[in-house]
Amino acid sequence: MEQNHNMLRGISENGGIVFYGVDSTEIVREMERVHKTSAVTTAALGRLLTATSMMGIMLKSTKDSITVQIKGGGPAGRLLAVSDGTGNVKGYVEHPIVELPPREDGHLNVGAAVGHDGTLDVIRDLGMREPYIGQVPLTTGEIAEDITSYFAISEQVPTVCALGVLVNPDLSVRCAGGFIVQLLPGATEEEIDLLEKNIHAMPSVTTMLEQGKTVQDMLEMALQGFQPDILDSYHVVYRCDCSMERVEGMLHSLGKKEVEKLRDEDPIAEVNCQFCDKIYRVDLNRLLEKWPSGVENEASEKN
Repeated sequence: MEQNHNMLRGISENGGIVFYGVDSTEIVREMERVHKTSAVTTAALGRLLTATSMMGIMLKSTKDSITVQIKGGGPAGRLLAVSDGTGNVKGYVEHPIVELPPREDGHLNVGAAVGHDGTLDVIRDLGMREPYIGQVPLTTGEIAEDITSYFAISEQVPTVCALGVLVNPDLSVRCAGGFIVQLLPGATEEEIDLLEKNIHAMPSVTTMLEQGKTVQDMLEMALQGFQPDILDSYHVVYRCDCSMERVEGMLHSLGKKEVEKLRDEDPIAEVNCQFCDKIYRVDLNRLLEKWPSGVENEASEKN
């Protein structure tokens, strides 16, 4: 695995078990810098970004994208992560500052911040007219268990998901990462038992990263006895792909009458990107001048 690659995909020698693993420390640090999250929300959104980045690598085409949304009814509100087909990811949390006492074991109480009375939605945009949408009820709000349950229920793929984010007392991110192991059809009982034994023996993701273990070490520990091979390795980052073009497209979708109404309130619209906090200033008079003729108000026609 090359030095600057922080994600890999591996497979057991017999092809029955697939492993995805990522050291998402830099991704979660960038998210914390953008959103200025409190410790427990850094852990919550950091875990979601880590899982979504790996799910992005599972997409068939690099042009596809995947969105994972959690609405759990907790004080953090809605959490959202979006990955492209190369694993680059961006995210958003409705309430970035949540203060909660730690759990009894001393860990951050992600489940209480996220809540577990709600749903996890996975939206895959595969370039078709309609995106594929899968939804499962939340089990714990701790995110790894919820991702596991999504794969089991919605995709019928037996999956183990482990995610971790370690936050320093000064709120900086010490380390973050995760892995997803999936059983392909045809795995034998013995193989399943050995895999369970291996994963049970592994320390937590953050403990392994703190000990200087790499994603490749995690692969070798999880698939010990399976002669694993690395299929691909990648460099994944926190990346927002917003642009003035997209912002203007979003305003267009409101319809001409709505944009005229906004213009009458203020000729300059300020649009804030929820993923990277960038502010776009759009001259609405200029936008209306460029409005294609014959497209008066698409939005009201659809309603």
